[in-house]
Amino acid sequence: MQQHLYHLSHIDLDGYGCQYLSTQCFTKAEYYNANYGPEVSARLKEMVKKIEQDKFLHGDKVEALILITDLNLTSKEGNWIEKEAIRIGAKLQLLDHHATGSSAAERFAWYKLDTTRCATLITYDWLQTHYNFDENNDLAAIVKAINAIDIWVSDDTLFEYGKVMLGMISGAREVNRILFPAQDRAFKLSLIEAAKEIVEKENAPIELDDALHQIKKSFFLEKENNTKDNLVAFYVTDLLTKDRQRLTITYKGYKGILGYNVGNTSIIGNTCMLNNPDYDFYMDVNFRGNFSLRSNNKLDVSQMAAHIGKGGGHPNASGGKIEGYKDSFVYADVRKFVQDYIDEKCQ
Repeated sequence: MQQHLYHLSHIDLDGYGCQYLSTQCFTKAEYYNANYGPEVSARLKEMVKKIEQDKFLHGDKVEALILITDLNLTSKEGNWIEKEAIRIGAKLQLLDHHATGSSAAERFAWYKLDTTRCATLITYDWLQTHYNFDENNDLAAIVKAINAIDIWVSDDTLFEYGKVMLGMISGAREVNRILFPAQDRAFKLSLIEAAKEIVEKENAPIELDDALHQIKKSFFLEKENNTKDNLVAFYVTDLLTKDRQRLTITYKGYKGILGYNVGNTSIIGNTCMLNNPDYDFYMDVNFRGNFSLRSNNKLDVSQMAAHIGKGGGHPNASGGKIEGYKDSFVYADVRKFVQDYIDEKCQ
């Protein structure tokens, strides 16, 4: 029986560090990320649903392992996921270091809490113990760097390197994680992989800091070299085009593509319109409900902006704000809210 990993982790360097390790260990895996609050429960439900789907397709050929790292669960969340794991026949393991999870850790046998180390180091040792992972200790240095910065061991020789990595991940906003979670995760894990290659070099913090721009460009580079902004725009536009059915909204019979917190609308919106001539407009809404609109002479988006958001601008480039906008960490909910809002305005 093949083991299939379903791994939920936090959205900082330590959280992605845990997933970087598990990608090196498991060949069959699904990944999820969450910040604290209601997003944790939402991602747990996504995992359970995916396990049910996989078991339906593959039967008993798959042994599901739910791994939760760098996230402390409430007792309510712990009770729920434990019952669900038993119901669907999945193994369950949580590895964390936040003291706020101490009460939950006392209740559940699968809840491993160690406040003396970061989650990446806990995960590293757990993988080594149970899966003979990294027997040559090739990843030990990068794990040590993450541990040094995450629990603030300022006298560690790799502390400064960890500082650069911390900013590297927190500043990796080129791909929106709600709209394109898999691609955002792949981008961040590629940064950690690149950092692993530099960690043991002389003046490693400076070398990584100097190299970051080129490291990022290399992820987005497909054919011809260009500015990083343009490469990111082309990459995101390609994602929008490939996934446009999921992203489609309508306004008065006109068809549009809805982005969420994508930004860089002048480049991405215009390129998206050129690449999708059968669509009439592009809309990008941010977490505050502000939106930008772009068209290519098919719809006067200044009138649309005035109609739905008391906004305006130019016929092919406008913006406004959605009244009473309700944000969500689930894109499908964002799209439904925006479509319902537009439909209500058009009644």
